[in-house]
Amino acid sequence: MSLTKERKAELVAKYGDNPDDTGKTEVQIAILTERIKSLGPHFDSNKKDKHSLRGLMKMVGKRRHLLDHLAEKDIERYRSIIKELGIRK
Repeated sequence: MSLTKERKAELVAKYGDNPDDTGKTEVQIAILTERIKSLGPHFDSNKKDKHSLRGLMKMVGKRRHLLDHLAEKDIERYRSIIKELGIRK
């Protein structure tokens, strides 16, 4: 259900410049997206879990803020990350 160390290391290696580059905007967006996607099955079985829903909304808001920042800074990086992660339908 949660993000494993191995999966996080894969995301950092894929989207970061080096294996320790967890601060890059694309890496943060990818990690948040993975955490958001992992909560889907939890809410399917626990529809009344409002406390976790609040945490999910905070993660979505943080990802939105990071995406807005990336769009302002470099639109091509923004377009590539949303395409790779499948955020926009």
